[in-house]
Amino acid sequence: MQALQSLPISLQTVVLLIASNLFMTFAWYGHLKNMAAAPWYLAALASWGIALFEYLLQVPANRIGFTHFNIGQLKILQEVITLSVFVPFVTLYIGEPLKLDYLWAALCMVGAVYFIFRGG
Repeated sequence: MQALQSLPISLQTVVLLIASNLFMTFAWYGHLKNMAAAPWYLAALASWGIALFEYLLQVPANRIGFTHFNIGQLKILQEVITLSVFVPFVTLYIGEPLKLDYLWAALCMVGAVYFIFRGG
């Protein structure tokens, strides 16, 4: 954690949000591959256990980030990171094909980033 504190605040935020999103994505979707035959409540319990680690990273990420970004910027940053983590997860881990729709979604996110981070 000491090495993380030596980074600029914006980079600390991004690193923590990426790590948080890895846990979040596994908590939300990992059970679809790993626990498909298990009862839903066992998948929910496993997901909650994984989500704990997501929150242990996400809460500090937002607290740190809020010293540098406004709340709208934090939200859009989170969404960009979510898509950036989700696409490799769904293609590499779940095994679904890469779709052109992910590119279109990413381009929409570029527009969102532009509008939320522009001056004024």
